[in-house]
Amino acid sequence: MKKTGILGGTFNPIHMAHLIIAEIALEEAELDEILFIPSGCSYLKDAADILPAKERIHMTGLAIEDNPKFALSTIETDREGNSYTCDTLLELRERYPDQEYYLIVGADNLFTMEEWKDPEVIFQNAKILAAVRGGKKRDDMEEKIRELKEKYGADITILHVKHVDISSSMIREKVARGCSIRYMLPEGVRQYIIKNHFYKAKDVQEQ
Repeated sequence: MKKTGILGGTFNPIHMAHLIIAEIALEEAELDEILFIPSGCSYLKDAADILPAKERIHMTGLAIEDNPKFALSTIETDREGNSYTCDTLLELRERYPDQEYYLIVGADNLFTMEEWKDPEVIFQNAKILAAVRGGKKRDDMEEKIRELKEKYGADITILHVKHVDISSSMIREKVARGCSIRYMLPEGVRQYIIKNHFYKAKDVQEQ
């Protein structure tokens, strides 16, 4: 079966930490490809702070265009209503039943996934690849993994990646303050943000 990784997120904007984690997941889990899936309407975040889907889709495409094993999917932005990971997995399995799915998440997500819609559906339809981030310790992650395996039969692997201290909120804040975001995200994405004045405070000059 084709082994497909899934990296979802608002990608507001996509940045180097996303790409580093995806590349490590690709290698360690011996995946055939990774789908980058910009979220549609996230029930977990304030939509007022998120760029329109078409802009986040375009930036994601710019970020991954040079990697033949990275692909862009609009499965969530094409769907009306809130985006739920369980629905995305079920739709992908219906469309491509011959694929095995690996959901790439941050360590912080391991401690909140039970609060997501239908977590049992997620664990039944995808293996989980967890990257250390959000200040979570490996021992705490391993304990949580044992709990999720016992409760849901979850298949979870910790990726060997150190925390990369870059976040979308950090980038937005830097742009708003007029600070440089060079090297925090692909150059094409940085130029697109500057060209379109995304995330800028009205009284800040471009850097």
